[in-house]
Amino acid sequence: MKSPKALVVAAPGTNRDADVALALELAGATPQRVTPTELESNPRLLVEAEILVLAGGFSYGDNTGAGRLFALGLETHAGEKLRDFIASGKPVIGICNGFQALVRAGLLPGSQGRAALGHNTSGTFDCRWVELKPISKKCVWTRNLTANIECPIAHGEGRFVCDEDTVAILRAADSIAFTYVGQNPNGSVGDIAGICDESGVVLGLMPHPENHVLVRQNPRGRTTGLGLDLFRSGVRYATER
Repeated sequence: MKSPKALVVAAPGTNRDADVALALELAGATPQRVTPTELESNPRLLVEAEILVLAGGFSYGDNTGAGRLFALGLETHAGEKLRDFIASGKPVIGICNGFQALVRAGLLPGSQGRAALGHNTSGTFDCRWVELKPISKKCVWTRNLTANIECPIAHGEGRFVCDEDTVAILRAADSIAFTYVGQNPNGSVGDIAGICDESGVVLGLMPHPENHVLVRQNPRGRTTGLGLDLFRSGVRYATER
């Protein structure tokens, strides 16, 4: 079986790119870390890649809003090529800051002024372990998942905000990818932790499944709830498409 090439996009302040690269490697992909400017200077990167990941962290120090400059950099340096990548059916995932960038770039449903990622209802940065339930059956990243995922969050602006009509649209379109189980850490509408686009190839989520791909990463010593299956699902889709 071939090992699909995966681009991990990092910007100044990103701090989860190495974690994502490990997760992709364990899932069977060949990761390469790049910056938005490298996507522009080397157009072949996106052409030859089969998976794209926008890694989490604090891109540009979250200056002017979390993910705003990350999204602007993507649009400036690779906007058209990124949309071509998605239109071709190649899988994309944005995690935490990467999710914020996808929303701000208008690459996820409802993000054209009808949905946003706002400040946590607590008004503070929150870092804790959460449990996620996979919902979407059309999303290529979640449709093979049969169990909940346990992984940490680490954000101050992760509350998914939209009106009830948008929630209904997302639910009807099977675009709610994950919901929080038991505990909603940031006040997200409908307990929504992640959404996917209409095609099911683009996923954005706030928690960090890349930080629970090995059993020893779980501080509670549990052997279940690994996030590795999420990456395996994306890699499998990229390999078989």
